[in-house]
Amino acid sequence: MKDKIEKILEINNLAVSFYNFDQEEVNVVHDVSFNLEKGETLAVVGESGSGKSITALSILGLLPKKISFHPEGSIKFKGDELIDMADKDIRKIRGNKISMIFQEPMTSLNPLHTIGKQLHEAITLHQILKPKQIKAKVDELLSMVQLDILKDRLNAYPHELSGGQRQRIMIAMALANEPDILIADEPTTALDVTVQASILQIIKDLQDKMDMSVILITHDLTIVKNIADRVVVMHQGGVVEKGDVKDIFSNPQDDYTKELISSAPSGNPVDLGDIYYKNLLEINNLKVHFPIKKGLLNKIVDYVRAVDDVDVSLKKSHTLGIVGESGSGKSTLAYAILRLISSEGKINFDGSYINDLKENDFRKVRKKIQVVFQDPFASLNPRMTIEQIISEGLVVHHKDLSKQEVRDKVDDSLRQVGLEVDIKSRYPHEFSGGQRQRICIARALILKPELIILDEPTSALDISNQSQIIDMMKELQRKHGLSYIFISHDLRVIKAISHNIIVMQNGKIVEEGSNKDIFSNTKTDYTKKLISTAFNIKT
Repeated sequence: MKDKIEKILEINNLAVSFYNFDQEEVNVVHDVSFNLEKGETLAVVGESGSGKSITALSILGLLPKKISFHPEGSIKFKGDELIDMADKDIRKIRGNKISMIFQEPMTSLNPLHTIGKQLHEAITLHQILKPKQIKAKVDELLSMVQLDILKDRLNAYPHELSGGQRQRIMIAMALANEPDILIADEPTTALDVTVQASILQIIKDLQDKMDMSVILITHDLTIVKNIADRVVVMHQGGVVEKGDVKDIFSNPQDDYTKELISSAPSGNPVDLGDIYYKNLLEINNLKVHFPIKKGLLNKIVDYVRAVDDVDVSLKKSHTLGIVGESGSGKSTLAYAILRLISSEGKINFDGSYINDLKENDFRKVRKKIQVVFQDPFASLNPRMTIEQIISEGLVVHHKDLSKQEVRDKVDDSLRQVGLEVDIKSRYPHEFSGGQRQRICIARALILKPELIILDEPTSALDISNQSQIIDMMKELQRKHGLSYIFISHDLRVIKAISHNIIVMQNGKIVEEGSNKDIFSNTKTDYTKKLISTAFNIKT
């Protein structure tokens, strides 16, 4: 931060209300006040529903005007009031003087337009330049975000890029007009730790270069601790604490802040004692290769070796953690076990080889292996009630059960994941992310499986919800002797739940061992990099 304090943004007593379906006023943000100084990074933290993003969208006038309004408060940018500013005037500021990076680049970028067209648009909306100048500006932006590789791929569409590349394109668009303020709303939530560190470093470098102010909205306190100057903590629509980052972390005053700081996933895997457990799953020489076809005749010229000659074993009642960056083969391995994709090699589950089973025979095995996916909202049918969602598998595999027996089992599954049984008639959109993930776990539990595969089940959740889900999974493992395959790029989560860990890179296992060995006696540089990045993101 600069020695001379210059307030570039001032928010005072901000309140935001919405009209519900009955046209009643519902207050979602109240009495929010904080300042942003030139050149500083201000972190706004809190759980989902705390009002972080609503406050950020209010700055840019992006809330829907027909159903939202500001009953009171002020937002001043360089002394000019932004609330109720005329559309033609706010458009001169939005994307020009104040830019925003949204949480999910895949939904923020237009899937029908090339990245080149979208970069051009970000520039030409606010600048009058000749075609050669626009091309030079695009090339400069791509270099700034370390995407020189895409200078000859401007005709590519968002779906053809990786998650990290899409996020960098969003940053390039946001910085196209050299804004005074960059608002980054959960810019790294769904990214691997190494990509996350790279994105944060780019933002930090560009901030220093442009003397830009940054509002970072996040629930990841590791990021906050390492890159923010000051912190604003929000809870239930209001500010409960604010101050310098060192003061907040070393001496938090509010109980909610203390809870946030202490709620990072921690602890150890379930203690299994000295009992001998036999293998539940044995995988030998597993391969998943996807053909690369080229030419008029569509000939196979090579293969993408997503999983390449992998051996894996999992004991009953144990948790196997699988870590690695995107594209390492983690999820592909899981889908091969579930037989959602074809594979070569041997998969022995509970004493039987399941690779070559016919679908009717494998159906009997399928109920013993359940899966929980990364995005709970996308995993739940929005047209089905919670009771229908949880009971669906039970009805398919146990057709002899009466309706009352099905209801009783649904109730039991809901109680086991800490949910009230009276939610059965409601729909997925009526729940928070953490609640939806519990519903997904209840759906998996109802069939009393021996193995549950969890594919990034906590990456989209707030840090307090992450801890709650991890603690719940460990308690269910103690109670039912469940085995887990837990896939994650967050090594803090892996350390808290996994008995054994494999590290994957480019389709191969580069390191494996017990929890203790992986974290205290790391052998490969790749694993060391993952661990150091996860526990101490340096900028």
